[in-house]
Amino acid sequence: MNDSSSGVGVLDKAAHILDALESGPMTLAGLVAATGLARPTAHRLATALEQHRFVARDLNGRFILGPRIKELAGAAGEDKLLSIANPILIALRDATQESAQLYRRRGDQRICVAAAERMTGLRDTVPIGAGLTMGAGSAAQVLLAWEEPDRLHRGLQGAKFTATDLSGVRRRGWAQSLGEREPGVASVSAPIRGANGKIFAAVSISGPIERLTRTPGRLHSLAVVTAANRISDSLKARG
Repeated sequence: MNDSSSGVGVLDKAAHILDALESGPMTLAGLVAATGLARPTAHRLATALEQHRFVARDLNGRFILGPRIKELAGAAGEDKLLSIANPILIALRDATQESAQLYRRRGDQRICVAAAERMTGLRDTVPIGAGLTMGAGSAAQVLLAWEEPDRLHRGLQGAKFTATDLSGVRRRGWAQSLGEREPGVASVSAPIRGANGKIFAAVSISGPIERLTRTPGRLHSLAVVTAANRISDSLKARG
């Protein structure tokens, strides 16, 4: 057993496949050559990894690293994100007098990873760790609007917003919703970009429509976009 072996054969072989794909797309024959695995073994493991989204296929049918790899890499950097975002969420809550949240996409859900609740009065409370639908709400719109076309199309199936709505989100740089996720609740959200420039999270405020009005973006889009940009800029500065 060499230094790179864990002693668990199937995991070692799966790791060899992921290591090989780090260099770029590969056919099955390429994987066999790069890993030294038997063709049936390479195929079985690659398709199993594809089922769990660690591996995907490109338009030519070649194996590539899958979206789950990016999600895990993002989760590894979450402590840094939260240390930057928490004081900015508090400032956003204080500026708007509404509850503020930070969302990240995990598969078919968006997860509230941080929040600063309005202290008094009627409020929209989203517990940290709560998983919400990707088919409704302004944060869902933001997290979907800049996705690759095929994933965007899948995300629109059954959603309460349309491709035209998401085009408007990309044009404005923010989203709003009225009663999409929950009756009587309005929200405004803006995207957070990582150091690589890609959108991976959303800042949101939410509260009753009676207070945010039926045009919540007119009231709060500037504050929400400013908060999102502050987080993005801080992440970029820290590399």
